[in-house]
Amino acid sequence: MLLSIALILIVGMALGWICKKCKLPSLIGMLLTGIILGPYVLGLIDDSILNISAEIRKIALIIILTRAGFGLDIGGLKKIGRPAVMMCFVPATCELLGMLLLGPRFLGLTLLEAAILGAVLAAVSPAVVVPRMVKLMDEKYGTSQGIPQLILAGASVDDVYVIVLFTTFIGMAQGDSVSVMSFINIPVSIVLGVLIGLGCGLALAKFFEKVHIRDTVKILIVLSFSFILVAVEDMLSTPITFSALIAVMFIGVSLQKNRHEVAKRLSVKYNKLWVGAEVFLFVLVGATVNIGYLGHVGIKALVVIIGALILRMLGVWLCLIGTKFNSKERIFTMMAYTPKATVQAAIGGIPLSLGLACGDITLTIAVLAIVLTAPLGAFAIDMTYKKFLKKD
Repeated sequence: MLLSIALILIVGMALGWICKKCKLPSLIGMLLTGIILGPYVLGLIDDSILNISAEIRKIALIIILTRAGFGLDIGGLKKIGRPAVMMCFVPATCELLGMLLLGPRFLGLTLLEAAILGAVLAAVSPAVVVPRMVKLMDEKYGTSQGIPQLILAGASVDDVYVIVLFTTFIGMAQGDSVSVMSFINIPVSIVLGVLIGLGCGLALAKFFEKVHIRDTVKILIVLSFSFILVAVEDMLSTPITFSALIAVMFIGVSLQKNRHEVAKRLSVKYNKLWVGAEVFLFVLVGATVNIGYLGHVGIKALVVIIGALILRMLGVWLCLIGTKFNSKERIFTMMAYTPKATVQAAIGGIPLSLGLACGDITLTIAVLAIVLTAPLGAFAIDMTYKKFLKKD
């Protein structure tokens, strides 16, 4: 296990550095590290790490989402208004509709199978998008227009919406009846996540005001609260739940509002934590990619992914109608909303494990979508933000 951790860190950072020197996102090097060291190529990552890979990736997401909360300008989001709400649902819905149109025609899927595949693909990856939007906010690119805030908030809610749809479609494929409550749970879980996060953040702000402790200890307390929220969400079996990841982000928002100076200092600490967390996140996402599946994918699968992505980008464009964004800012937002990685890695294999007829094709296309969109999306963001967005 210790050797695996050393290899993940050393090789991941080395390939990330090489990619950066070649003017490519370091993410590409980390994904390649996971593929090479993972169980489908060299098999150098210990099973004990692979067995807890999902939890490690979740910890990394918690770190970057809390850091995002420290920098998220809610006032800027309020100014944007309607488009901010639409970005949470419309692009994913358009991509899902695209799969319903293209899946049966090109892949021979039934409508329900196409809906399952569409729900797997329709989520944008917070792992790719959130760190980049945090970087944009730090460097003050597009922040006066609220562009990184818009993409950041939308990417976080988008996943909740898509995972609820995926769970519903899987239930239908197994013969369960459609539950109206599962659809009601989408807005309820988002609102509850926001309220719980704000409440926890306020409680922590009051505690930090009364009890003087080192910032490092404060980080550990905030992380512990975040882990508890995620664990509670996983344990809940009630019809109505809450989104723990949204709650985690709003802990940062609440601390920023109530203890601004403390939040600024903690944000710097979280940036240091992210250096290691980023390596583990992307290397372990890469380790889930079975390149053997890619050999079975024909040109039709590629056409379906690209077609669904075009409809997703059309959905983003629809959301931005009526905003003051110029054409370059609209194009940037459309590109920034395409990367896929973590959700596809987490749920892409579920249909196959349940023995559904569409399991093989779903996993194969999920893998292809990660390999295609994660590096290209990251590359598009990194190469265009200075040209397409205004620096404040």
